[in-house]
Amino acid sequence: MKGILLAGGTGSRLYPLTMVASKQLQPVYDKPMIYYPLTVLMASGISEICLISTPHDLPRFKRLLSDGSQWGIRINYREQKIPNGIAQAFIIAADFIGNSNVTLMLGDNLFFGGSAFPNAVANFQKGATIFAYHVRDPERYGVVEFDNAGRAISLEEKPASPHSNYAVPGVYLYDNNVVAMAAKLAPSARGELEITDINKIYLEQGLLNVHRLSRGVAWLDAGTSSSLHEASSFVHTIEKRQGMKLGCPEESALRRGFISMSAFTKLTESMPNCEYRDYLVGIAQEILRTEFDQ
Repeated sequence: MKGILLAGGTGSRLYPLTMVASKQLQPVYDKPMIYYPLTVLMASGISEICLISTPHDLPRFKRLLSDGSQWGIRINYREQKIPNGIAQAFIIAADFIGNSNVTLMLGDNLFFGGSAFPNAVANFQKGATIFAYHVRDPERYGVVEFDNAGRAISLEEKPASPHSNYAVPGVYLYDNNVVAMAAKLAPSARGELEITDINKIYLEQGLLNVHRLSRGVAWLDAGTSSSLHEASSFVHTIEKRQGMKLGCPEESALRRGFISMSAFTKLTESMPNCEYRDYLVGIAQEILRTEFDQ
């Protein structure tokens, strides 16, 4: 399974912040926004990732993330010159995907809690897997409708009159057929290649799996100024309460086995003195202490 991080778009709803840096490089509490979806992919065992962004913003992502080798992963980069919809990502990254299955994550989506995504990646075989999350304002999202038996029966993109309160978050798992499907898609009335149209094809084929996320999972879409502030407040509260950081690629790399303890220590030592480094030093001490106790 390979991964795609879609971090394009103009970020117009975050103006004037996006005059300085792209939406996915904005800080969510103490880390760039892109760290959060990146670590979801890493925690799911995905180590080959393609980041798609605008020609203007790609150099900034490259400076921040490099080639990923510091975390034991590989990050490729592709340009999205004109944002023509989420499904365009499969066309742009077709050579990266090759013959593999692929997970696509939106760069402004943050998740906390549960093991739904690692389990979905581990158990994925064919077709498509998407998720459903109960929201108050489903008209802002792609919406999935269920029958009385809990089976998905319809999908709509930002409907004026939603058939349910279940929105589809920005993480999608597909088999390799998605590349050919995306290439044949016609633009919607909005002029975009819609990810909902891809999901509809899999639904019609009887190959769409929809997992309803439990109440223990938090999904934050940090695409507006208010939601960005709310996301930062949420991350701060969780980290202060639990003493564990969210969206920390160094920790994900170590716990997933992408890098060794020695590589982790070397990486930590290269950082300036700051709270982020202090946290990572504490993680290393905790792991070593646990191993010693055993």
